[in-house]
Formats: sequence, structure tokens, C-alpha cells
Amino acid sequence: MKKALLILVVLVQLQVWGQTPIKVEISGSIFNITAGKDDSVKISHYFGGTNYKDYLAAKIDKKGNYALKGTLPSKDYYVFRLGNQHINIILRDTSKLRIHADAKNLVYVHSLAGSDESNQVNEFVREMQAYNAKRDSASNLLKMHPENGEAINQSFQTIYYNFQSYKQRYMAMNQNTPALLPVISSIEVDKEFATYESIVKQITESFAGSPVIEATRQQYQEKVRQMEAMNFLSPGKVAPDFTQNDVNGKPVTLSSLRGNVVLLDFWASWCGPCRAENPNVVALYDKYKDKGFTVMSVSLDKEKQKWLDAIAKDKLVWPNHVSDLKFWSNEVAKLYQVTGIPFTVLIDKEGKVIATKLRGPQLEATLQQLFGF
Repeated sequence: MKKALLILVVLVQLQVWGQTPIKVEISGSIFNITAGKDDSVKISHYFGGTNYKDYLAAKIDKKGNYALKGTLPSKDYYVFRLGNQHINIILRDTSKLRIHADAKNLVYVHSLAGSDESNQVNEFVREMQAYNAKRDSASNLLKMHPENGEAINQSFQTIYYNFQSYKQRYMAMNQNTPALLPVISSIEVDKEFATYESIVKQITESFAGSPVIEATRQQYQEKVRQMEAMNFLSPGKVAPDFTQNDVNGKPVTLSSLRGNVVLLDFWASWCGPCRAENPNVVALYDKYKDKGFTVMSVSLDKEKQKWLDAIAKDKLVWPNHVSDLKFWSNEVAKLYQVTGIPFTVLIDKEGKVIATKLRGPQLEATLQQLFGF
């Protein structure tokens, strides 16, 4: 694959964020040019495929020389391109670069002076592309010859660890510089969020004012919002408050139970595992109710009488039983993103989540630790 690709630039459509124009100069020479083809070089933004937005262009003379000089919208990540070949360049105000390159292989045969950070980016992109090609080759080989899976995986492990070692060295050498940007394309954000977050913070501080950096920052903020939405029941988070009617039609609010340790228990009369767990919950309620422990049961029933009969039969004597009788559309269940029952949330006296999905011995052990017996 001959085309260097700064992947993050492909993912964002650049917008105007109060940009400050910059003046730049790039000069040099291109050799091995085919007559009548690719007779000019350009400074552009790249959006994937053959999609470029050009800003400056200069003709290449008969000797292969060119000189680009002019104003760009802002400091940013750009590409220097010849036709559909390009290399990545980081441009700031008054940047002066010298680029000499082979028209037949611009990406791998060029010299770039005046921007060490641009050279670093291009080096990483080349290493990442080489690694991705080997990974894809191993994956295809595995599909074709699954009987050789162990040998193929062992062989690829060396390639994997070599690239990871290279990436760690690269990050250490390019701390707090814009050259860190392409590393984001090589990590699994969900599994390596701390690394992702660190890179975003470093490039945001080191290259503020770049539209690509602003877009990257916004992507990061959206990812944080998504994670917070998914992890809203993580320990220490305040349990979402709600109000729902009890068996007598009287509204009960979760926050009215503050000052108690509360087991929020999602269940239903038709749920076999829930009914099997109820004796354990009853025993724990009896043991700790005088020490500040209570239960709030949210039923996913849709027939009131069956709900009431199950409460009586299972001797669920605590007062806080609520339901809107909407089955899986129960509003509290939707609020807590319940996808299966039984589902529990243990909440401390301040209304903060202690843990979720505690049942049986795990619930008992946690309450023993909280109450000391």
C-alpha cells in the first residue's frame, strides 16, 4: 500500500472554529516525473479515497523544481500531494519546508526538512500500515488454513509484540507533540482508554487551534459521554432517582430512603430465578432491617393480582414495592437499562451505588462487610 494515510483526518469533516490564517513556504524538487502527468504539487486536507481539499498549488518546472508559497486557513495537519500520492505535513505559521521526492513512490522515497514532527508522523504511519498489512495477511491465512491456527497465531504474536514495543517507544519519544495523533488509529479505545485520553490531552495542549485537534477533542468528549452513560451504575455514582406507585397507588421515591442501605431489586412474579432468590433477600432483610437496611422492589409484572400474590406468598414484608405494570416497558427498568432479571443495585446511605448484580452469597458477604456482622 503506497498511500500514506493519516486515518483520523479521514474521519472528520473539518469545520471553522475561529481559525487564524498562517503563511507557509514549501519548495524542493520532484524527480522521475512522467511527462504530461502530475505536473503540479499541492497542499491539501485529505478525507479518504481520492477526496482532497486543495489550498495551494504550484507547477513543477522542466527541471523538477517547484515552490509553494501562500496562506492556509490555520495551523493544522495537511498533506503534500502529487496526484493521489501524499505525505503528511504539520504546518504552523511561517513554516518553511523543503521536500524532495520521487514521483513514482512519493511516500517511501522522499526527504523532508524543516519539520521533525512531520517526519515522525510519516514514520509512524508507514510502520502502522506495514503492521496492519501483516495482521490482515495472518487473518486471511487463518481463514484459509484454520488447521494451522496455532502456528499462524504464534508467528503473528512476534509481529504484534514488536509493533507494540515500537509504539511505546514512539509515544515516549514524542510526548506533548502533535506527532502523537496517528497513534490513536492504532489503539483499541475501549480497552486502552487511559492511553487514548492521555494522547488527546497531550495533542490538545501542544497544538491548540488545529481544526483536526478540535475535531479529535470533540470525538473524545463524545466517547466520554458514551462511557458515562454506559457506566452510570459504576460504584460511587449516585443512583438515578425515580418515583413510582406502590401497591396502593401511592408514589414512592427512591431518594426518600436516603439514610438507609437500599437493595434496589428488579423482579417479577413470573421470573423463576427471582422467586428462587427471594428467600435469601427476606433472610437478609430480617437480619439487617434494624441496622439501616431496606429493600425497594421494582416489579416488571403486568397483572397486579399476580404481583400482589407473589409478594404475599414469598413473604416480602418490606413496604417498598413499586410497579407501573408495564412489563419490560417499566419506566424504572428503562431508566436503569435493565435487560434481564433478577437485577439488583446495592445503594449506600448517601444514595451512591455500592455494587450491581449482587445475589446469594455475594450479597450476604457485602452486607456483612458493611454492617460488621
